Amino acid sequence: MMSAEPAPRVVVADDQELVRTGFRLILTARGIDMVGEAADGAEAVAAVRGLRPDVVLMDIRMPGMDGLEAARRVLAQVPDCRVIMLTTFDLDRYVYAALAAGASGFLLKDVTPEHLAAAVRLVRTGDALLAPSITRRLLERCGGGAPTKSPHRDLAALTQREREVLTLMGRGLSNSELAQTLTLSEATVKTHVARIFAKLTLRDRAQAVVLAYETGLVSPGGPAETVP
Repeated sequence: MMSAEPAPRVVVADDQELVRTGFRLILTARGIDMVGEAADGAEAVAAVRGLRPDVVLMDIRMPGMDGLEAARRVLAQVPDCRVIMLTTFDLDRYVYAALAAGASGFLLKDVTPEHLAAAVRLVRTGDALLAPSITRRLLERCGGGAPTKSPHRDLAALTQREREVLTLMGRGLSNSELAQTLTLSEATVKTHVARIFAKLTLRDRAQAVVLAYETGLVSPGGPAETVP
């Protein structure tokens, strides 16, 4: 008989003790092991280096080293760790920077307990936490700070269909929306997505969204590029 999958191991980094305590209660009640906590970015980096958690819930605004810099350092030192940024709508200008830093997604701080636990389990498997409608809105609003169009050395390796899939992923479409838009099965869409990740050496969907903006396949607030 196969053993049950071990519980996800999580570090919570937030400068508010009440938030950390609340998340601990929520996660523990749902079978997720909160192995550590941090009150600022430097503590978060040290905690991850020592504890090697599966996932870090990282507040963007913290004293000293902020969450964006902490995320960069965490992912550089412990690349197998996944980072979920904690944000609020009034901080949405930071969302693009968070994804560019390597975060696997973001959550609003008023997330429901069920969504919080589901998010941790989702990114732990290597997927990205990108709610399509919110991703579109946030990236369009903060996209003014996105990098200008630049070539990517592996983009030419994509087939025409894969390029089209990447463009639509950059607009925030989910696999089911991609399937409907392109008149494909979801299984076929998943195959295309997996091949895109492999060819472009992308870790997850969050990196694919960033790449679509950086290469100009998608422009903030504008229509997706039409694939010839």
